[in-house]
Amino acid sequence: MTQIMGSPDEASKGQASGVDKDEEVKASLNRIKHKLVIMSGKGGVGKTSTSVNLAIALARQGRKVGLMDVDLHGPDVPRVLGLTAMLGLSANQKLDPLHYNDYLKVVSIESLMASKDDAVIWRGPMKYSAIRQFISDVDWGDLDFLLIDSPPGTGDEPLTVAQTIPDAKAVIVTTPQEVSLADVRKSISFCHTLKMEIFGLVENMSGFVCPHCGEGVDIFGVGGGEKTAREARIDFLGRIPLDPNVVTCGDGGKSYQEAFPESPVTRAYEAIAAKIGKLT
Repeated sequence: MTQIMGSPDEASKGQASGVDKDEEVKASLNRIKHKLVIMSGKGGVGKTSTSVNLAIALARQGRKVGLMDVDLHGPDVPRVLGLTAMLGLSANQKLDPLHYNDYLKVVSIESLMASKDDAVIWRGPMKYSAIRQFISDVDWGDLDFLLIDSPPGTGDEPLTVAQTIPDAKAVIVTTPQEVSLADVRKSISFCHTLKMEIFGLVENMSGFVCPHCGEGVDIFGVGGGEKTAREARIDFLGRIPLDPNVVTCGDGGKSYQEAFPESPVTRAYEAIAAKIGKLT
């Protein structure tokens, strides 16, 4: 059954508990070396697939990685990774993240819901409280990287992350066409306003090579993300080509990089993960 939450009483309780948890939030974050928020100006640019594949690429390089899905209304990370279990409790009575492998841990609101098809209908204060609990009440342990998959836009979720994790850096995902780039510029403005450092920009769905004839086709264009990064004076992290197998693997809960280890997409994610890895 769909549950509507966020009454005035619930909101005040969420805010109060958030204040009480400040020290727990700090203690948890102190054990995580680097925090990266994966953002996008609009939906449909492949932000979640980018978050998941960067997390997998870093884990494949031997990094200890956490992936926190704060897209509360559209939590797709567990499905893309093929994780169907519910979150349990660890030995110290905190939520135990789902383990994709020995190097990658995952937390999502979907893994707390009995029915995966139920809608989460929350107002802002409830989102604020839930995201803070994803940090304070989860047994993340020691991590090299925490990647945070944020919903598109500049609303409650990325704002809460920016306020709760002051040393977080943004990775902004876009596609090459102007309609996406216009919204990316708003994301850049959001980061500047909140004094969040932008680690760099990723251009997703950048070109397509026909598997039959080998000819390249720029379905969504190419180069727009790099141009925007240059104009905004932020680092351009790389281009991710368009490959239908990314969608097929995501729908099937399988790792694209394991299925296609020598593909241009896998090499692109590995190259971007190597740049991120230099933070340590």
